[in-house]
Amino acid sequence: MPEGAPAARRFAAFRHRDSALYVSTAGLSMMADNIEHVITYWVLWNSFHSPLLTGFQVVSHWLPFLLLSVPFGRLAERFDCRRIIQGAQVLFLLVSLAWGLLFLSGGLQAWQACVLLVLHGCAGALWAPAEQVLLHDLVDASELPSAVRLNATTRSLGILAGPAVGAALLLGLGPAWGMFANMLIYLPMTVFLFFTKWTGHVRDGGVLAPARAGLRDTLAVFRAVAGDRQIVQMLVISGLTALFVGGALQVAMPDISLSFGTEGAAAAYGVLLFANGIGAVVGGLLLEATGLVRASTRTALWGTVAYGLTILLFSLTSSIVVAVLSLVLSGFASIAALTAAQTVLQLRAPGAARGRVMGLNGMVSNGLRTGSGLIVAILGTGFGIRGAVVVSAVLLTAGAAITTVVALSTDRRLGRLTRGPTEGPPA
Repeated sequence: MPEGAPAARRFAAFRHRDSALYVSTAGLSMMADNIEHVITYWVLWNSFHSPLLTGFQVVSHWLPFLLLSVPFGRLAERFDCRRIIQGAQVLFLLVSLAWGLLFLSGGLQAWQACVLLVLHGCAGALWAPAEQVLLHDLVDASELPSAVRLNATTRSLGILAGPAVGAALLLGLGPAWGMFANMLIYLPMTVFLFFTKWTGHVRDGGVLAPARAGLRDTLAVFRAVAGDRQIVQMLVISGLTALFVGGALQVAMPDISLSFGTEGAAAAYGVLLFANGIGAVVGGLLLEATGLVRASTRTALWGTVAYGLTILLFSLTSSIVVAVLSLVLSGFASIAALTAAQTVLQLRAPGAARGRVMGLNGMVSNGLRTGSGLIVAILGTGFGIRGAVVVSAVLLTAGAAITTVVALSTDRRLGRLTRGPTEGPPA
């Protein structure tokens, strides 16, 4: 936010009907997304026992973000974001329906599973840029940090609740009927979007991107955005987090849990997953309630450094207590950095290119998670899974620290260039 801008009210996004319903239903859809993972991963492993298919589950989820986020961001600039999001939700729903029917038939084949996994990943990639563009439209600029933070918090709550609800549906209803029940959880957001006037473009005067804008126009916009060093910094640290730790932490959890004792490994695994999730949820609520941490580039940079350090501590400790505390702190640091980076990108992106900027952010912050799995696989063969997480955390911390130092030194240098020789240091 600009210096001297009035502070937004606490939980500002919950004070407006449409924004409150929007972030709440987004959390439900994110929970449904994770419920589907819980049920399908369990069925696929017990049906095929294929490590190759297990790896494909990760790749198929994140690769569409890498390849399609920017084109889908272009769609968010050209069309009504409500309809794009509804299209993504309907695709999620249809995939759940297909899973349920195949589970009922008892004839699920590996190729069918691969197709549905890819479609699920495409639905997530389609949803992401339009969701951010519509969020920008729902609230005033002064309340955007609150909206971004609460949206990320409710999504984190959905991610946290997804495994528990998914396990309950799996055990209580079985895989097929659990999937049918999961379809209903996508409906609140889909229905709500029929009753809101916000399209993602109302505050911009309803201006849509030209219908005929080729690749050259798109590249020209990115060249212009590349001149904004704050946008570049946010994209760099988001990419570093995704590439080095993004998808590595969750897949490494089972192996690390075993190091705390084989008898209690299952319980330790559940506790560690919960600790990381609850850290993000509580951290988001505390940041929103207190307003002590400003949504700025420095918050995003230092938050990423702190995230790398806490993951490093987690991967090095032999104490379950220290591991839990480090994961709680990592969740706090992660949501502080994430929401600050998204707020900076939302506020600084040109209105005519906001969809593509958020799509580019989705490409680096989600798509590069595909690479984190490969890095862990390669490093894991030489250093073990825990060692791979240690190396990944070191690389993330070092990369974030270098980015932070470069950013701060650039700020000081530009500050000296823009002030007269007799002026004091920057505030």
